[in-house]
Amino acid sequence: MEKALDILVIGGNRYVGKRLIARLLGAGHRVTVLNRGSAPPPAGVEHLVADRDDERSLTGALGSRVFDAVVDQVCYTPRQAAIARRVFDGRTRRYVMTSTVEVYEYEDSPALVREEAVDPATVTVGLELPWDEPAFREAHYGEGKRQAEAVLAAGGPAFPYTAVRVAHVLGGDDDFTGRLAHYADRMRAGEPIAVPTVNRPATYVYVEEIARFLAWAAGEDFTGPVNAASHGTLTTEELCEAVAAHVPGGRAVFRPVEVGEVSPFSFRRSYGMDNARAARLGFTFTDARQWLPTAVAETLGKGA
Repeated sequence: MEKALDILVIGGNRYVGKRLIARLLGAGHRVTVLNRGSAPPPAGVEHLVADRDDERSLTGALGSRVFDAVVDQVCYTPRQAAIARRVFDGRTRRYVMTSTVEVYEYEDSPALVREEAVDPATVTVGLELPWDEPAFREAHYGEGKRQAEAVLAAGGPAFPYTAVRVAHVLGGDDDFTGRLAHYADRMRAGEPIAVPTVNRPATYVYVEEIARFLAWAAGEDFTGPVNAASHGTLTTEELCEAVAAHVPGGRAVFRPVEVGEVSPFSFRRSYGMDNARAARLGFTFTDARQWLPTAVAETLGKGA
């Protein structure tokens, strides 16, 4: 990004979002943050308060503002995407939606999955489904993201968008998921870690790296889906080995299960994304094994 841009970030109060905002500000861009006002944004940004599910509220908060790019961190359903497409049509040069590896939830390939495995143009959209119900939305997270991508894609060339399909994110002392802590707690208690009988590896991305990718994507002009994952896959065993280094006497004991709930970051199907498109577009990812020790140390902290 060679010139200062006007960029709107929807959401962005925590974790990846706050790092994204810091990078954009550090690069000299003018940043506006839009959210419900539950938490103030960082210094140096304009703050708009609106409910992104309420089209009138969203339109009113935006007024006559236009942007070079919009980075939507909190688009989870096709209804939200439909509102966004209507409201931002003609207001932005490009729309960057933070999507997820979960759009590939029906894929199970030993090879890393490429973007064309899920073409938004072929996804059926069900706006009538109960997307406003939190339990339904959570249970259909991947489907919601997949349909949201489809709604944006239906805008055609008149609505330039990209859907950044983010791998599982690791790192940061503000990781709110508790997934790595799950492993540490099991090790301290000497309890077994439940994993599938056949436990597949997955691709991951460092929290700072995905923030860097989103900041980069905001200033580019490519469209369509793009996978965002560090090089290489990681197994549950590798993650636990990194966690064990921060637990005195820590040792992972695995309990294979054929059915039922398993530990975080253990998968019955292949869960890897091919990042070749991002590389062709000009972004260089690092290797997951290089940053894994740092990411685990940040999340578990000195008191682990």
